Amino acid sequence: MSQPAIDERLLEGLNPRQREAVLYRGPSLLIVAGAGSGKTSVLTRRIASLLASGEASPLQILAITFTNKAANEMRERVQHLVGRATDGMWISTFHSACVRILRRQAEVMGMKAGFTIYDSADSRALIKRIVKELDADTLNLTPGIVAGKISKQKNELVDVETYARNLNTDDPAEVAFLEIYRRYTAGLRRANALDFDDLIAETVHLFRAFPEVAALYQRRFRHVLVDEYQDTNHAQYALIRELTRPIKPQHVPDDTRTLTAPDGSLPGASLTVVGDSDQSIYAFRGADIRNIVEFERDYPNTKTVLLEQNYRSTQNILDAANAVISNNFDRLEKNLFTTVGAGHPIIGYTGYSGHDEAQFVADEISALHSAGTPYREIAVFYRTNSQTRPLEDVFIRSGLPYKIIGGTKFYERAEIKDVMAYLIQVANPADDLALRRILNTPKRGIGPATEAALQAHADKMGVALRDALGDAAQLELGPKVTRAILDLGELLDEAEAQHLAGGKAADILLTLLSGSGYLEALRATRDPQDEARIENVEELLSVTKEFAKNNPDAGLLEFLTEVALVAAADEIDDDSGSISLMTLHTAKGLEYDAVFLTGVEEDLLPHRISSGEPGGLAEERRLFYVGITRAKKRLFLSLSMQRSSFGDTSVAMPSRYLQEIPAGLIDWRQSPGDATSRGGTRPRALNARGYAGGPARGFSYSTELPPAPPRVKREWASEITGKVRDNGDLTLAEGDRIRHTDFGDGRVVAVTGVGTKSIAEVQFDTAGKKRLLIKIAPIEKL
Repeated sequence: MSQPAIDERLLEGLNPRQREAVLYRGPSLLIVAGAGSGKTSVLTRRIASLLASGEASPLQILAITFTNKAANEMRERVQHLVGRATDGMWISTFHSACVRILRRQAEVMGMKAGFTIYDSADSRALIKRIVKELDADTLNLTPGIVAGKISKQKNELVDVETYARNLNTDDPAEVAFLEIYRRYTAGLRRANALDFDDLIAETVHLFRAFPEVAALYQRRFRHVLVDEYQDTNHAQYALIRELTRPIKPQHVPDDTRTLTAPDGSLPGASLTVVGDSDQSIYAFRGADIRNIVEFERDYPNTKTVLLEQNYRSTQNILDAANAVISNNFDRLEKNLFTTVGAGHPIIGYTGYSGHDEAQFVADEISALHSAGTPYREIAVFYRTNSQTRPLEDVFIRSGLPYKIIGGTKFYERAEIKDVMAYLIQVANPADDLALRRILNTPKRGIGPATEAALQAHADKMGVALRDALGDAAQLELGPKVTRAILDLGELLDEAEAQHLAGGKAADILLTLLSGSGYLEALRATRDPQDEARIENVEELLSVTKEFAKNNPDAGLLEFLTEVALVAAADEIDDDSGSISLMTLHTAKGLEYDAVFLTGVEEDLLPHRISSGEPGGLAEERRLFYVGITRAKKRLFLSLSMQRSSFGDTSVAMPSRYLQEIPAGLIDWRQSPGDATSRGGTRPRALNARGYAGGPARGFSYSTELPPAPPRVKREWASEITGKVRDNGDLTLAEGDRIRHTDFGDGRVVAVTGVGTKSIAEVQFDTAGKKRLLIKIAPIEKL
């Protein structure tokens, strides 16, 4: 196919493979983009070239990313390249695109356009109530297990009816799950709500059930581009298939008849997907690596372009990444390379304990910062969140500023969810879940019995819980409670009138905060944390005002949609002067000058659960690969000889993946436990286990602990020789005060377990809440 005439300025700085990907025109294009190979630049220039050449108008382009941050960056780059507005072009996440479609087509589906989007906490609350109603927890159907299973079914496009057709009726748990799934689905419908998985699944069902609706979007979007295609699940795969199908003759507009095929159909949209099977790490979310591996089979006329030149990392880092990932099979062979040179060697380190490892990380970060690396360009990765404790302990003592990415996020905080529930109730009065949250928030004297009476009345009358508020005087609840219920109903009606009149989210929020007394209730308490809660609510008000400024034509519904679609990775503040701590999964798509990849041990990486699942070891290797390729200039790999969990210490073995990195790429450092390394003498080389000894060759997975160096720190000596602390018959009870060697003084808030397995939950005065194994934790009763 001939190449279009493109302004050469759009191709400046591209290597030959990138240029090929930008210029190719055909029905389908697969861009296999290795880590740091400039895929965003290729995608944006491909869109810009379609616009600049006149091959497409902005209205005909749909570009899908996985985060709002990526979508915004892509939109800004395209606008900069073409030098004009790109109004009408859809560059958004899967969920954002589907919300726009579903709100426009809500009536076709039998819903109202103001439907609520339930986040995971909302879904869990509804599921928890249903599980309790059915006593399903006796069948090991906990809310968490049920939520995960429902999510999986929706990602596979298995609705309640489909699940019922394939039900094993001899399994009580399966029968119970089906009933929970049915009630959950009905509960969402009653509340005029959808959960996150519904956004995509319902769009696919919409297109399949109403071909004329699908044709509207198939005719509009003639160029579909998908980023991070390796992370798509079955529902997302099906959505793309529906959007790019040929348009049936009866839906082809007259002005395009000359472009039709012999059978009268209009060819489907051109499809461009960008991805890398080596970075497919979200199987636990339903991502299906087959979507990219088998793309050429699904789209037979595909052109495949391989991007291997890396613009992020040094060659030493890339050599390590290439060596590791080459051990995975069933992948398209590629070899990342760079022109920036070998760079620094990778630094390897083995600590005696998690705290020892954390101290190494802190010391190296201090050195990097002193040499000019900003804290915001340094990241520490780990496989599980439980690994953060020693890192946080040491960082606090060392005075290092840090931020945990993926902790309690702004919109997940209780006070924000409270205020958002008010806004949701205004936009969607059918959402009983939101109303239940605010019935007695702030406290109005409306307890569980009153709520039950309101719900019973609503059920009897066949109305939503919100409608029952106005009938409170009929329920003989007492004058004070009745007045509180009527006041709440009137406040919500007032705010709803504002909303229906086109009021802005900020103005509606002010009405609700003023009328509910929410902030006054927080100010009236003596809890010092309520000051922070007040600041958070005021910050939300600022968010609504900023939203109105940036979206002058948008109202409450648009604001709620924007908030519902905020993703974890979008909350990372690139300008923060802090070190970023995060899991390897969260690190996907990010890059830093210096990366510390901690806990490179068996049972952590690969994780003990994943390694026992089909394809688990390969996915864990891809996770390690992703972590390595986030580093631009410096990479540190660290592990510990033993790990402590709830006071229990166990031997840790080096990860098998370390063996896959060529020995010459890693400069192994001695543990700080050896006084010679602290004195500045060059440390002895460590073997592949990360222990002092011979060259880095074969692994030995024995459980024998290596001997301690002769000059080990005294406080580590008992750990390394296999001895542990024994508190004898020490017993603790709720209310006891204790002192911990590391955490200081605290109060026991709960005790669980029996005998040597007794665990104390302790609220420390300065270190927060911790769980300790009483038998061996370094504690004393005060």
